[in-house]
Amino acid sequence: MTFAYLAPFALLPLSGAALAQVPETPSQTIAVASAPGFAQFAPGENPIEHTIDYSIWDFALKNLVVSMGPSLRKSAGIPDPILGTRIRAGHNSIYRLEGALVGFYFMTKEVRESFGEYRRDLEDTADLIDIQSLARNEQLAYWLNLHNVAMMEKMAEEWPVRQPRNHEIGGVPLDDLRFITVKGVAMSLRDIRENIVYRHWRNPKVIYGFWRGEIGSPAMQREAFNAANVSGLLDRSAGEFVNSLRGTQKRGSALHVSTLYEEVAPYYFTDFETDLREHLGLFANDEVKEILGTTRSIQANIREHDIADLSGGKRQPNYLNNGSSFRVPAAMARLLRQRQKKFEFMIRRGIRTGTVTFSNIRLPGDNPEDAQVE
Repeated sequence: MTFAYLAPFALLPLSGAALAQVPETPSQTIAVASAPGFAQFAPGENPIEHTIDYSIWDFALKNLVVSMGPSLRKSAGIPDPILGTRIRAGHNSIYRLEGALVGFYFMTKEVRESFGEYRRDLEDTADLIDIQSLARNEQLAYWLNLHNVAMMEKMAEEWPVRQPRNHEIGGVPLDDLRFITVKGVAMSLRDIRENIVYRHWRNPKVIYGFWRGEIGSPAMQREAFNAANVSGLLDRSAGEFVNSLRGTQKRGSALHVSTLYEEVAPYYFTDFETDLREHLGLFANDEVKEILGTTRSIQANIREHDIADLSGGKRQPNYLNNGSSFRVPAAMARLLRQRQKKFEFMIRRGIRTGTVTFSNIRLPGDNPEDAQVE
């Protein structure tokens, strides 16, 4: 594998097959649904012990994704103009200091093309092993990673893009473009979410594993999902989103929530207010728990469709760099300084700026079934 370094991120072409650690013993025969299409992806019984290695994707995420740290539950405000101008270039979202952003500006043609190659590697993996016969966490990690790789691929190909949700390719909305093929079934990003994962996983925390390419969605994690960490990473992502302004706000006597919850309500929150309050309470910090206890109604109207990109989905004109040859555009540098000031404030106040996740560690008395996402 070759590596291309572009300050301030190390960006690499993704290459190599995704499948690894496949036992030499014959696979068990798994009975799958006989219906055509998506029915074949229903999880089977008696899972086999195959695993999939996502180390290449994991390494890429650590070098592509910039965490903006936990939400301070304060608007980032309107950015100042570029020094010496009245132009406000770059990101202007009030949520730009929450979640995580991606450095699309630094991606070379080789890196952009490598996302498609890696997505096809993941598709080919399903021809080598029956995905539906794996353990449930292994299956879930596969679908989450495939979805997020494919979204990253299209965002990189189409960049600069302002709002992924409204972006069309050949007249077809990105979310509905069936450019992914698994075991002969053409599918879209929406199909993976709704026709596979939402249909077969009962725990609503799975919604936080899907990166939608926009600031208002759950943040892209800086590590790949795998069978060992998927439950913990989903908990982390859920906690970050629920306790952010992108997820919950109090306005008067009403609890305002992300439109994401309205979108997934048919699958997880059929009694919307009751079910959603119970779900939010599982991940809420003290401030949000107080909001849950002091509001009388719920309105799903928080949205931010701007791309989760350090450049705000725009190329900055060279003249705004004031003749500097520095590789980071002025607007992006300003955003990164805002991020640094936020972290310095958190450190002064004794607020944790990040989390440490341990996976593949089993202590005496641990039940592996406890980490299964049902």
